[in-house]
Amino acid sequence: MKKESNFEAAPLRYAGVATLLRRPLVSDPSGVDIALIGVPYDGATENRPGARHGPREVRNMSSLTRSIHHVTRINPYDVCNIADLGDVNFSNPFDLQQCFTDITDFYRKIFEAGAMPLSVGGDHSISLPILRSVAAERPVGMVHIDAHTDTSDHEFGHKFTHGTPFRRALEEGFLDPKRTIQIGIRGAQNSEESWHGSEDAGIRVMYMEEFTSLGVEATIDEVRRVVGQGPTYISFDIDSIDPAFAPGTGTPEIGGMTPIQAQALIRGLAGLNLIGGDVVEVSPPFDPTGNTALVGATILYEIACILADVVAREKRS
Repeated sequence: MKKESNFEAAPLRYAGVATLLRRPLVSDPSGVDIALIGVPYDGATENRPGARHGPREVRNMSSLTRSIHHVTRINPYDVCNIADLGDVNFSNPFDLQQCFTDITDFYRKIFEAGAMPLSVGGDHSISLPILRSVAAERPVGMVHIDAHTDTSDHEFGHKFTHGTPFRRALEEGFLDPKRTIQIGIRGAQNSEESWHGSEDAGIRVMYMEEFTSLGVEATIDEVRRVVGQGPTYISFDIDSIDPAFAPGTGTPEIGGMTPIQAQALIRGLAGLNLIGGDVVEVSPPFDPTGNTALVGATILYEIACILADVVAREKRS
């Protein structure tokens, strides 16, 4: 007679509806600790589009993610309630300012429900309307991991693009420049404006060469020195990763981070006063193997782990 097993098999990873990090899809943020949100918008890109499809493909590649972290042994889903809140719905996708309003309104409801937002873009312009919600009560610090500073004043005469969100966030009072650090900056520019936009504001800019020279551990020490214990947002542009590993993005720059460097850097942010984050600029049309979306899903998981630690600490206090 065959003996019955008490082992309950995990759901098949290739079956069912794809969600961010395989979390349940819900519409009500009440009781959710970390809200995973898709922001399928790339109307502010000046060259290669496609990041509007990022959330869908990151959801698809999320089917490959598991639960227990191999380094920290944290299972973020055991310590807090993490759910996929779906995508921001755009009432008029051809109207940039209306799209920004739609994003801010969506995140305001998340914030009012007490959930911490963790988002997938979309181009990098989406960080501005997100900050308008999560930083509405006070300016916040930021750990910005990217090839570009995104502090240009305008692009082709437009002040709201994926190259300008943090210039606008500084002007609108949502970012504290003294508590903001940008890591991995690299690549030639046609103007020095974006570099000066950060440096003149007092942001700590760490170019890729300095990151490589310092190494991950010393970089983490510098991050902690800059952001301190004030509320801090994480913004991760997938083009911070070298295009050898993540080619599917709108503005690839060679000479970037390896995935393992990025993972170690994010893990080193554990213990900070984190209030949310985003992973942006995954562009599936330039990602024929799906590897960029896989990197994006894995980085999303890494950020979820350190945000879950924040939630767990708050529940214990």
